[in-house]
Amino acid sequence: MNGKKILFVSSELVPYLPENEVSLMSYETPRMVNSNGGQIRIFMPRFGNINERRHQLHEVIRLSGMNLVINDMDMPLIIKVASIPRERIQVYFIDNEEYFKRKATFTDEDGKGFPDNDERAIFFAKGVVETVKKLNWSPDIIHVHGWMASLLPLYLKKFYADEPLFSESKIVLSVYGQGFEGSLNSDMIKKIAFDGVPEESIKSLEDPSYNNLLKVAVDFSDAVILAAEELPNELETHISKVQKPVLPYVPIQEFEEAYLNFYNTEVLK
Repeated sequence: MNGKKILFVSSELVPYLPENEVSLMSYETPRMVNSNGGQIRIFMPRFGNINERRHQLHEVIRLSGMNLVINDMDMPLIIKVASIPRERIQVYFIDNEEYFKRKATFTDEDGKGFPDNDERAIFFAKGVVETVKKLNWSPDIIHVHGWMASLLPLYLKKFYADEPLFSESKIVLSVYGQGFEGSLNSDMIKKIAFDGVPEESIKSLEDPSYNNLLKVAVDFSDAVILAAEELPNELETHISKVQKPVLPYVPIQEFEEAYLNFYNTEVLK
């Protein structure tokens, strides 16, 4: 991976959020690339239950201050940064008072998904791209983890299709079994269409369930990693029909060689 630039975009990441299959692999994969000579950047949402003082998050004024338009509303973008000390890895946090101040990640205390999770996902995708543009950092690979990051492939291929910084970037999507119950806001397809994305290219988001959201992410990615031993049958069937590189599930104890080989021989070829 010598000198290769890899952008990791994730819904969750240890040590900032509790350990699960998404947050753990979102940490282990960049750590592995970092130790193999690659250059990395990591982005995640700045959820309100992340302890800013303990993890020493601080705002990056030169990157903050722009507004993102979400469904015809101006939403201020705040960028914070922190380091994972033992790995010397820097993490960028996408923040906005309206979307991320509440002291929870995806659900309220009764376990119900927040009604604006769709807009939070749109804001996160656009916020990552706009920040990377400000950094003027052109990644060779963009590796996406977790459902709240899953609109990134769509936005890169449609909304940011003419952005030269990403013209050579390859998008890798890790698909997990861990999603959400029910569906996101039924107006999600209209909110994405507001950004000029043709509705026919995201027709499955008329019902924005976890499976349909991930199907769209698969369709607009360049390669797919099966990151869980068991996936919903509907997703497995959809992935089995795509004409793009797919890495079958590999246990975490053996993932390093498999992922490096996949990056080098299938994604960057």
